[in-house]
Amino acid sequence: MANLKEVKNRISSVISTQQITKAMKMVAAAKLRKAQDRILQMRPYAQKLAEVLENVSAGLEAGANKYSLDREENHILIIAISSDRGLCGPFNTNIFKAAVNLIHEKYETQYKAGDLTVLTIGKKSTEFFKKRKYNVVDDFSDMFHHLSFAKARQAAGFVMQGYREEKFDKVEIVYNEFKNVATQVIRTEQFLPIKEAEGEQDMSNDYIFQPSQEVLIEELIPKSLKVQLYKAILESNASEHGARMTAMDKATENADEILRDLRLTYNQTRQAAITKEILEIVAGAEALG
Repeated sequence: MANLKEVKNRISSVISTQQITKAMKMVAAAKLRKAQDRILQMRPYAQKLAEVLENVSAGLEAGANKYSLDREENHILIIAISSDRGLCGPFNTNIFKAAVNLIHEKYETQYKAGDLTVLTIGKKSTEFFKKRKYNVVDDFSDMFHHLSFAKARQAAGFVMQGYREEKFDKVEIVYNEFKNVATQVIRTEQFLPIKEAEGEQDMSNDYIFQPSQEVLIEELIPKSLKVQLYKAILESNASEHGARMTAMDKATENADEILRDLRLTYNQTRQAAITKEILEIVAGAEALG
């Protein structure tokens, strides 16, 4: 049985850890409220813009939209969005597992040929894929440091330029979609080429192009793509804080259970020590008598 000093030190250590997890839970909760507000405000705008983009793309002349050209899938880009920090449960692990499964189940041929590239957003994603020798074309590890649309626009611009120059024939995003504090859903979405609206109906008569199709292509479509990537990043950001809040709450509860067991062990050890001392005193008294 452990001695009293050892058990007491373990109790102090667990109490200190529990205080840290409580503080981290409170910080995550405060950040979550802000992140949740941002994504809830962004979703309606991004969804409607995506619908308009799909319909307009279907109505444009063939080949007019350079972002919806279906090419042979020789060069693939996977955008993996993770967090910058850990201590958020399986949040990052789920992203890595989904991205790796996507690579080896859907694009194994391109991967073996060296034609598959990973663009990482978040430090954990960068560390994971570089450590495993994947072809990481660029990283935006500082994306979540003062998160803004300007940073997302830079990342989207890099991807769009690569698609226009035919460096990438297809681009997919893997990220966590925020549902609630305890639930995050892994999403894999095609970013480029743009998917056209389902159905064979001609959408060209539903829109009046002013001033022209060319201006629409140059302004609306790139902006919509940037918004879609920004939305995915905001979803991931809110999911991260929710996952961390849940993980720290569970850690705090686990610390309570450990403390109960340690205090029981401490009392049992202390009682055993007192009993031993009494027996020694009684034995000494009998020896003197």
